[in-house]
Amino acid sequence: MSLLITDECINCDVCEPECPNGAITQGEEIYQINPDLCTECVGHFETSQCVDVCPVDCIIPDPDHAESKEELQQKYQALIRKTA
Repeated sequence: MSLLITDECINCDVCEPECPNGAITQGEEIYQINPDLCTECVGHFETSQCVDVCPVDCIIPDPDHAESKEELQQKYQALIRKTA
């Protein structure tokens, strides 16, 4: 499942540069995660880098975009093919 940034986000700017897929961008009020690009860092890291660096724990699994680890791996593979 992709991740979601909640309204507890304090716009500290630490999550955006950590995303290996470029899924995190500044929204109108808080940062947001593009579910089409988020793989929870599957294929890149063992843990979700944005979650690891977030000082307020405002990044949670997105209930509207449930995906298994296998689906996240397939998304990662598709993203890699697009950039190759």
